[in-house]
Amino acid sequence: MMQEVINLREAVLGLVLGRRDREVLNRHPEDAAAPDQPPLDGQALSAAIKAAVNGFKAAAMDAEGRTVNYAQLRTSPAYADYQTRLTPQLARYDPARLASRSERLAFWINLYNALVIDAVIAYDVRTSVTSQWAGLGFFRRAAYLIGGQRCSLEDIEHGILRANRGNPFLPGPQFGANDPRRAWMVEPLDPRIHFALNCASRSCPPIGIYSADLIEDQLELATRSFVDSDVVIDQARNQVQISQIFRWYRDDFDGPLGIVALLRRTLPDDPRRAWLMQANRGQLAYRDYDWGLNSVGSNTYYP
Repeated sequence: MMQEVINLREAVLGLVLGRRDREVLNRHPEDAAAPDQPPLDGQALSAAIKAAVNGFKAAAMDAEGRTVNYAQLRTSPAYADYQTRLTPQLARYDPARLASRSERLAFWINLYNALVIDAVIAYDVRTSVTSQWAGLGFFRRAAYLIGGQRCSLEDIEHGILRANRGNPFLPGPQFGANDPRRAWMVEPLDPRIHFALNCASRSCPPIGIYSADLIEDQLELATRSFVDSDVVIDQARNQVQISQIFRWYRDDFDGPLGIVALLRRTLPDDPRRAWLMQANRGQLAYRDYDWGLNSVGSNTYYP
């Protein structure tokens, strides 16, 4: 029954958004690597992707990872190397070979953030990634061929990093029962990933660089930093004003009570936390999300 739901969903979205079954931003296996470019193993490719995001940051981002100069990045050696040397390697790479959950988390978070940047440049996004069907067009179109399977931003976030919970606005899980990409899922779900994924929008968490050996501390720091910068207490309205991220993925946080528990745990020891620690205080209010492109300078940034 669930597979029928998935099939119907994909058929409808295919009609509305167009079929993208073969559209990817890297080359296919038969074109993937030059003879003098041996394939990288699991840890080596993961380290290379991490280094690439670090190179993006050095070449064209502010220190906090909140804004990107896409015009500058597009012509940088770091981006050229990523496109020509690294993304073709993904076509024949099996992420199931990553040995630990920490390795899988770091790999998929870094790759998601890199793919977003790659797609903004490739698709000439000028103002927002949500210009078509509230972002579905962008997040389903932006994809790499990985291990012979097409893997979009939707697949990485909702199928792999969210352990196949599926897009919260669409019916059914992301992957069907026989989908080979299920082998790549990171289980159990860690809701802190929502503070590590950047979707090229102003309200998104900043872009970080994640390492397997530090992933626990890095996710915790990302969560605490986002909560600290995001939470506003409006005592006059008896409101706790927070990001739409908490509303969209409330089930990942175990509902409103889980959200409050996370805020109490991660807010710094300041008046906001003291107010929130008082029993039966406040209603959750979700601020509008700014989907404007996280670009530096003019939105018309290409020559």
